[in-house]
Amino acid sequence: MPSPRQGQTIAIIPARGGSKGIVAKNLRPLGGRPLVSWTIDAARRTPEVDRVVVSTDDAEIAAVASAAGAEVIDRPAALSGDAASSESALLHALDVLRSRDGYEPELVVFLQATSPLRAPGDIAAAIRRLRAENADSLLSVSAVHTFVWRREGGVWNSLNYDYRHRQRRQDSPEDVLENGSIYVFRPWVLRETGNRLGGRIAVYEMDPLNSFQVDRLEDLALMERLLEARVDAFPPIGRVRLLVLDFDGVMTDDRVFVDQDGREAVFCHRGDGLGIGLLRQSGIEVVVLSTETNPVVGARCRKLGLEFVQGCADKLGALKALAVRKGIDREEIGYVGNDVNDLGCLQWVGLPLAVANAVAEVRRAARYVSVAPGGFGAVREICDRLFENVGSTSTGQGV
Repeated sequence: MPSPRQGQTIAIIPARGGSKGIVAKNLRPLGGRPLVSWTIDAARRTPEVDRVVVSTDDAEIAAVASAAGAEVIDRPAALSGDAASSESALLHALDVLRSRDGYEPELVVFLQATSPLRAPGDIAAAIRRLRAENADSLLSVSAVHTFVWRREGGVWNSLNYDYRHRQRRQDSPEDVLENGSIYVFRPWVLRETGNRLGGRIAVYEMDPLNSFQVDRLEDLALMERLLEARVDAFPPIGRVRLLVLDFDGVMTDDRVFVDQDGREAVFCHRGDGLGIGLLRQSGIEVVVLSTETNPVVGARCRKLGLEFVQGCADKLGALKALAVRKGIDREEIGYVGNDVNDLGCLQWVGLPLAVANAVAEVRRAARYVSVAPGGFGAVREICDRLFENVGSTSTGQGV
């Protein structure tokens, strides 16, 4: 058996295809995106999470998960019925990774796709809480600010207070509800007890408004309203005069297609082009900086009318030279990266940014991680946020 990898944390999202309450629940649209993608994005945007895995028996869920940047583990039918427990899916995923990859994480983060409203820092804070308390498992909760009753044997009884000696609400005991959004545990807890919770248990309290779960169709309508009311998570920034973009994995989905003659092609997102154009109209320069030597970099940049530097082995050196040539201070530069060769640039600029499918080290270095993966509108998303920062709103179609 492999030893747990020190510091390695994996997020596992069980998402089966069948659902009696809501048909195809995990694929239901919320805010214009499949429900399961919200939880994948939350995990991908957490720097403390090194791998994100979706366990599913459904081909369409698998396709959505892959497009959102998650690994997929095919769950057998025996573990996908109504009677199958989440623990069985979690254990199956861990067993597959151990036998296939020799991988055993130090921590597992179990996330339910039906809890899409986590705040951006909730998962990271829950992991830190478990570590700080030296706990073996953790559950997320929300506070109960009310008096609770239960009917037992046909008789109603007050549970968290004595109705015969009513006290002020602020003087009542502190009670919390398990909200089902986040669980963190050490793998031995699941393997030895068959339960997501065991050993020394800690709790992480979440905002009640972020604790709703999708159990009925009406819940989706409520969540739509809550999403509309949310404050944008883009960090407050000063003046940005230059946005520098990596190419592979940022303007593309990080895949390359090679034909029989050795010619390469990549996939880009048309919406990125419009976002870049609107940002340039607002007075912010945009430059592409890439180590890639293939002519596809220049072809795409010329199509968008962008200045570009490609084939540079020393990206930080090229970025510093660019800043000197343009007379722009490093605090006025934003940089978007996805892989370890971007770390030097991200640590040097004033506004380090990462795409959702960036490696863990890059996400840790960023002040903002996009919701969209590279090649799927991440650049458009970041350009829109910067555009809003200079007091404008973007509209229109892609390029």
